[in-house]
Amino acid sequence: PQKPIIFSKPPTTVTGTNTAIIKNTKLTEQLDWEVELAVVIGKKGKYVSKVDAMDYVFGYTVINDISARDCRREGQWIVSKGQDTFAPMGPILITKDEIENPHNLNLSLKVNGVEKQNSNTKFLLFSINDLIEDLSIVFTLEAGDIIATGTPSGVGAGRNPQEWLYDDDVVEATIEGIGTIVNTVKEIY
Repeated sequence: PQKPIIFSKPPTTVTGTNTAIIKNTKLTEQLDWEVELAVVIGKKGKYVSKVDAMDYVFGYTVINDISARDCRREGQWIVSKGQDTFAPMGPILITKDEIENPHNLNLSLKVNGVEKQNSNTKFLLFSINDLIEDLSIVFTLEAGDIIATGTPSGVGAGRNPQEWLYDDDVVEATIEGIGTIVNTVKEIY
């Protein structure tokens, strides 16, 4: 894409490490993983330039941007991305001074101990600077806002055959210098 795809997630999507990812089988059968670097905004900003963008960053954490792929095909991004527990984050928040270069961090994801994603943030489609500039044109960034920077290849929807998350699957999302979040899928209904 020429520009990043912008969507939001409600606060109820946020959960931590060692918690469940709830798969509501009344809504989805195609639950997918997406390890991403999460950028935490540190101060209010509107119309932020790329040059000044990093001045608005407080720190970083790991996010697993869970997606119900079958819901997105119906055009419902909020249903696809916004269900409760669809944004596991953690295990800690690293301040920006603790990461020398956020555009050169290894990130990976495993399902039941099998590696599914392995890449580096240097391959992001859009830099953190670009994302902050683009988002701050659309809306005012506030301290505490979290920007997920995009996922590398290896998601379940992109595999042949496609792979999905099921009850009791254990998902581990890791970013170098930050840590690993571990979540177990729990199906309801």
